Amino acid sequence: MGLRFQQLKKLWLLYLFLLFFAFFMFAISINLYVSSIQSYDAEPRHPKPPPKRRSLWPYKNIVAHYIGKGDIFGNMTADDYNINQFEPKQGEGADGRPVIVPPRDRFRMQRFFKLNSFNILASDRIPLNRTLKDYRTGECRDKRYANSLPNTSVIIVFHNEAWSVLLRTITSVINRSPRHLLREIILVDDASNRSFLKRQLEAYIQVLAVPTRLYRMKERSGLVPARLLGAQHARGDVLTFLDAHCECSRGWLEPLLARIGESREVVICPVIDIISDDNFSYTKTFENHWGAFNWQLSFRWFSSDRKRQTTANTKDSTAPIATPGMAGGLFAIDRKYFYEMGAYDSDMRIWGGENVEMSFRIWQCGGRIEISPCSHVGHIFRSSTPYTFPGGMSEVLTANLARAATVWMDDWQYFVMLYTAGLSLSARDKVNVTDRLALREKLQCKPFSWYLETIWPEHFFPAPDRFFGRIIWLDGETECTQAYSKHMKNLPGRALSREWKRAFEEIDHKAEEFMSLIDLERDKCLRPLHDNVPRSSLQPVTVGDCTSHAQTMDMFVITPKGQIMTNDNVCLTYRPPKQGALKLLRNRNATISNVMLTQCAIEPSQQWTYDMDTQQISHRETKLCLTLKSATNARNHKVEKVVLSMECNFKDITQKWGLIPLPWRM
Repeated sequence: MGLRFQQLKKLWLLYLFLLFFAFFMFAISINLYVSSIQSYDAEPRHPKPPPKRRSLWPYKNIVAHYIGKGDIFGNMTADDYNINQFEPKQGEGADGRPVIVPPRDRFRMQRFFKLNSFNILASDRIPLNRTLKDYRTGECRDKRYANSLPNTSVIIVFHNEAWSVLLRTITSVINRSPRHLLREIILVDDASNRSFLKRQLEAYIQVLAVPTRLYRMKERSGLVPARLLGAQHARGDVLTFLDAHCECSRGWLEPLLARIGESREVVICPVIDIISDDNFSYTKTFENHWGAFNWQLSFRWFSSDRKRQTTANTKDSTAPIATPGMAGGLFAIDRKYFYEMGAYDSDMRIWGGENVEMSFRIWQCGGRIEISPCSHVGHIFRSSTPYTFPGGMSEVLTANLARAATVWMDDWQYFVMLYTAGLSLSARDKVNVTDRLALREKLQCKPFSWYLETIWPEHFFPAPDRFFGRIIWLDGETECTQAYSKHMKNLPGRALSREWKRAFEEIDHKAEEFMSLIDLERDKCLRPLHDNVPRSSLQPVTVGDCTSHAQTMDMFVITPKGQIMTNDNVCLTYRPPKQGALKLLRNRNATISNVMLTQCAIEPSQQWTYDMDTQQISHRETKLCLTLKSATNARNHKVEKVVLSMECNFKDITQKWGLIPLPWRM
């Protein structure tokens, strides 16, 4: 028995040893397999450079630093930074479908994401001439164009762009443009330092079917100087500017050139479709979008109906849509008209604000900006920029915006300076805009008030006939609320009028006193319940310290028609509770709040009335009053103060609201 036990013990130990050894060898084989894959994938697809002498220092030079996706892999080496991994797979991304990167490449996919702020491994699997669907409507596909359209020079500026993305942009321009309309492609390299964008790119463009020329900036200068350099060398009738990460779809060019052929004073933009930065799928967007700017002059898309450029009595779905502003990356303009109107502001640096300046200038100086619903161009939209900003991003952007506002916005320049982070009234003194002001005088341009009233009448900016300021809850405790209530209650004939215009006049009369008494930390201002909520989503409203919201959405513009608007075209909106929800509403359930901040629209749900006698804000259609109530959040079960619309009670202090004006012009 003892001997058998000892034998079994030895056999058991042998089994454990063999199991451990097998596991060890399996781990080694897996490691060797992964290493071989990475070594193979890291091989350049083009001739190798001469071998370099090994450095005595044991670490490679770090040439790219980044955070975010892939930061667990550390910094990029020179080999990583300059590698061209383009290896197309037949059928990948066909018809705009998403690309699925194999699991074995997921680590490298994350690691290289931040180099261009998109999934370069997905792009490198897509052929340069990938197929796309015809994204035009049936009416646009049936439309016929004259044979005598002007020709164009397509200008593409790039800085350290990925090889496959840049070349796919060029290929789509060539493959989907009628040859007689495409005079040339002009590439402008804004001081790239990636090796494959040097001789390799120069050799590639020599064999293209369309004459393609490459110009290089001597130092990093940005979009405006680079585009000016490209325009200087262009010979086409029309300048068509594209970003370096686009894909043109079928029939994209003819509608742009046809519109300029009809009127050389039109700047025409395509519908900008979305190419995913993650999987490079192509998604069509709606044709009726148009653009404008928020209070900080950031470009925004809107989708409400606007008039089309047409002389026919019937509605033409192929006619261009007038847009107060353009994104600036993709547009076409008559070459001579481009220079007649002042080209670009050449003192703007790097990128940002040039689209604002051109939008204001074109409209105010007699031109038009439109979007053609029949032209579709895909564009990679990224969540962050991978580019360097010599001088600092915020400093460059704010200086560019200060130039645009000082030249074109008249009284509204002070509004932008006062309520844009990084800007102040002193910013005007730091920019020399003498030449641009002389251009405005030469072109006899219209004032900014004309632009708002005529070109963008649905705007959400302050104006002389509107209220601009904060809406505070009159809790009866602070000095400001007491002074405000006393003033309103002592107005003669106050009950004779409940029109906003009368309220604006009375508030403006006491503006300096109200502004001097408001305590930003004690008074409670109307604002969104949550910070950093996407502007396209429904946002409940609450009250809080008047300094607690960083996106200026605790400031409101109130129009004579009763729209209560805030930044980014967001309006206070009554939303009827669903059937059976009213009882829950009375039980203080925040999840079914019937007052929201939503996108502005001309509809009864966004029309409100102010009673100067009772200081109540009521919904014009339902006669319900804004009421501050405590409610339980269904998600985190926290008790929150939420603004609802409930039955009016002039004795209820939770329904008392005051309007405190803020300065916006000198």
